[in-house]
Amino acid sequence: MAVGSRSFTVAEAAGRPRSVVSRLLEREAVFSWLMLGPAVLFLLALVAYPFVYGILLSLQNRAVGQGGTFVGLQNFVANANDPVFWQIARNTIVFTAVATIIKLVGGMGMALVMNQHFPLKNAVRAALLLPWIVPTVLSTIAWMWIFDPTFSVINWALTSSGLRSTGLPWLGDGVWAMVAIIIANVWRGLPFYAVTLLAALQTISQELYEAAAIDGASSRQRFWHVTLPMLKPVLLITTMFSVIFTFSDFQLVYVLTGGGPANATHLFATYAFNIAMGAGQLGNGAAVALSMFPPLALVIAALTLYLRKD
Repeated sequence: MAVGSRSFTVAEAAGRPRSVVSRLLEREAVFSWLMLGPAVLFLLALVAYPFVYGILLSLQNRAVGQGGTFVGLQNFVANANDPVFWQIARNTIVFTAVATIIKLVGGMGMALVMNQHFPLKNAVRAALLLPWIVPTVLSTIAWMWIFDPTFSVINWALTSSGLRSTGLPWLGDGVWAMVAIIIANVWRGLPFYAVTLLAALQTISQELYEAAAIDGASSRQRFWHVTLPMLKPVLLITTMFSVIFTFSDFQLVYVLTGGGPANATHLFATYAFNIAMGAGQLGNGAAVALSMFPPLALVIAALTLYLRKD
């Protein structure tokens, strides 16, 4: 209750003095920090510290089990003059761009289908999540069998149907190996797009579609002028997360191809791991890993600014 300009709590009104802890918890700033504290500590320990340590490591010439010597930007300069590094950069950009576009288009199509009414709709929606639920290493081992040069079920289907006289060298040729990891990544990432866009589709009011239909809009026009504009914020955020996850993909590529053949499928993540842990060059490996940060930061900044402006 309030007397004059002073407010009293229930405890004070009852004549009971408040403890120091109670008075602190009543302050919004203190309570907010108590709630945010665990998350902040988690981010500092598992995100901020490794990131800062990686920056310091990239500025050193350091091998496994040895002390490092400060070399400044020499690791970055050496990578910039290395043709293999630029091959890895091209691989990463091609892999990310193609896989993201296919997942975007395919996920939109799957979401539109899942948004319709049909028998066993809930069972189909649940099955849609299986590629996302299955552990990456386990599903990648299955893809290794699918793309195996001797036992490939795809090659068996191609040769049995007469489309080809011999099977495709899925993991033995650079181009086909890149196609293989893109297929596996798309298969794993489609549920992320489909489920996210399906949830967004269900928030669109049916009155908008009814009004557009009354105005004579076709189904295609309703999609372009009603569905897409309403989905734009979700599409941008989903695409941003997909680019991050695809750009830094490691497990799928490392298990399926190991970066081969002849570095044809190495991405920044797998190449940095091979240099740091395989060759023992921790400083150079950290420099390669940090090379992922500028392009990802540009993509995130561009999508965020576009979303805020829109």
